[in-house]
Amino acid sequence: MKRCPTGHATHPQWRMAAALALAQLRAHMALPGYADTPNLGLLYITDHYASEAQGILDFFSAELPTVTDWSGMVGIGVCASGAEYFDEPALSVMLLELPVDQYRVFSGVAPLPRTGHSGFTARTALVHADGRTPDLPGLIAEIAERTDSGAVFGGLVASRGRSVQFAVSSSGTVAGQGAASGVFDGGLSGVAWGAELGLVSRVTQGCQPVGPRYQITAAQDNVVLALDDEPALDVLLRTLGVSLQADPHQAVEKVRGILAGLMDMPNSHSMPTVQHPGHLGAEVRVRHIVGLDGTRRGIALADHVHPGMGLQFCQRSPAAARADLVRICAEVREELTPDMLEVAPAHTVPSPVLPKHITGAIYVSCSGRGGSHFGAPGAELQWVRHALGDVPLVGVFAGGEIAGHHLYGYTAVLTVLTAPEIDED
Repeated sequence: MKRCPTGHATHPQWRMAAALALAQLRAHMALPGYADTPNLGLLYITDHYASEAQGILDFFSAELPTVTDWSGMVGIGVCASGAEYFDEPALSVMLLELPVDQYRVFSGVAPLPRTGHSGFTARTALVHADGRTPDLPGLIAEIAERTDSGAVFGGLVASRGRSVQFAVSSSGTVAGQGAASGVFDGGLSGVAWGAELGLVSRVTQGCQPVGPRYQITAAQDNVVLALDDEPALDVLLRTLGVSLQADPHQAVEKVRGILAGLMDMPNSHSMPTVQHPGHLGAEVRVRHIVGLDGTRRGIALADHVHPGMGLQFCQRSPAAARADLVRICAEVREELTPDMLEVAPAHTVPSPVLPKHITGAIYVSCSGRGGSHFGAPGAELQWVRHALGDVPLVGVFAGGEIAGHHLYGYTAVLTVLTAPEIDED
């Protein structure tokens, strides 16, 4: 797989931004090692351009005729390698040159087929979704089930205007659906990736644990009633060191800054170990505390809960988010650079193992992490570039993040596309 051309720009007029991005794309396409006949485009725009989504897609489609498939969505911000455009009119584009049997753009009019029901088998998928879609968690899980890995990645549309997604498939649409414009409102869309493509994906959390992990031992709907067989509200207040009776104002203020991290437990008798002390693992899904039930001494969360789940209180922390982001970037580097010598019998000459290089990267971050959350605009993307190098990158600040088969909040999902290094010898 060749290196992916990228282009990004900001301008009050979308045509100017698109022209600037197109010039960057064409400059990259002319460089050795970059894709010169790309067939797939990833397009992300900020909500300042949401009303002009069709015009933007038509512009790039006309100027880049070899690109027959498009996917993307609108966000509060977009990003590129080392650059962040948050809450301003901007767009970011990446082009990929892939074998046609190694990807498939899907949408409501071109659904992702189940494994074995077509000539294409998905290993994983980049998913864009509208958060207002009914039973969205179930739909995301269903998409994940249609992949060999059982895991997907992506994000939710974030917009103060139209909640648009881009999805143009050269494979066609469902019979009877008519011509599709490529711009959709609602539902799910994205790109499924074949098994031969190299991808490495990691989730980084933006919160810091507060107190130990507990097990939910009693619950009803979205209300946690007991943690480790104690009233959940009592456990929360004790963890924070406050009292509703002694100082209700202080107690309420502290609770407002606390979130709940939920996790599915493999069995009810063993809690998962924390691999990285001070950080939440990728298995944790952060949810808001939406109310306190004084009568039942419970805690209401913005998600359904059930006995047997794990719970850990946490709070947003730029310092913890930065440390965790650096950690996952290091993990990606380590995975792409194995030991240079394979283990071989003593009487044989070891065969070199060529490291992989990054041909492109996709970064979906929570809109709550953008702007000055990390101390300065663009700091988050600067850290990624410092860790991975100046690799081609495209991304968006979303209304929620998708990883595995779950929805997340206050997280970022980094996915890199890889190819073996070429042995010049």
